Amino acid sequence: QVQLVESGGGLVQAGGSLRLSCAASGRTVISYNMGWFRQAPGKEREFVARVTRSSGTTNYINSVKGRFTISMDNAKNTVYLQMNSLQPEDTAVYYCNARLISGGLGPRDYWGQGTQVTVSS
Repeated sequence: QVQLVESGGGLVQAGGSLRLSCAASGRTVISYNMGWFRQAPGKEREFVARVTRSSGTTNYINSVKGRFTISMDNAKNTVYLQMNSLQPEDTAVYYCNARLISGGLGPRDYWGQGTQVTVSS
């Protein structure tokens, strides 16, 4: 089992910044890479960013490249999403995700409870 607890959402004006945090815990947490997804009203959940636990390699959806930065503190099992230059189209519920590393055993995904990010124009 992996438990994910998110924090850091809120309301911000366009051009502003927010930082999301997700603390992961559980016996098998080291078998999972960490990332963020988001879901806007009326839209499907989409991938935002991921960081590989072993190498620190990061991946982003094109629309956030250069504005968002994902990072991980392995000692704390906490992943962060620094969001700068926020735009109204970034408004969504953001979900922390733990995805099973290739070759690992267990469920493929765990999800946090979600945190609302609202960007006003």
